[in-house]
Amino acid sequence: MLITPAYAQAAASGDANSMLMSLLPFALIFVIMYFLILRPQQKKVRDHNDLVKNVRRGDTVVTSGGLVGKVTKVVDDDQIEVEISDGVRVRQMRQMISGVRTKGEPAKETSKDDAAAS
Repeated sequence: MLITPAYAQAAASGDANSMLMSLLPFALIFVIMYFLILRPQQKKVRDHNDLVKNVRRGDTVVTSGGLVGKVTKVVDDDQIEVEISDGVRVRQMRQMISGVRTKGEPAKETSKDDAAAS
């Protein structure tokens, strides 16, 4: 026989301390993954949502497809209208905006008096 009966009996008894020590590496890996992967990803998502929420008329935006254009109209909470060339306007989902190049001033509303004076 390779293992004596006394040695085999001693190994079978487990105490709470050895159980805690065996679970400690798994907990440590989870904590490291949380701080290195999950928190930065959540911050990036939060920053993108703030960026998308604050897009307004006059901003120059870059879409996830690589198009660069100027926001001409905010259609609703989900869509904007982007002018990608002179006279070429497309509707774009807000979530597909990857960045805002330059913040523009909102276009001023022209009243009937100003239009008549011009």
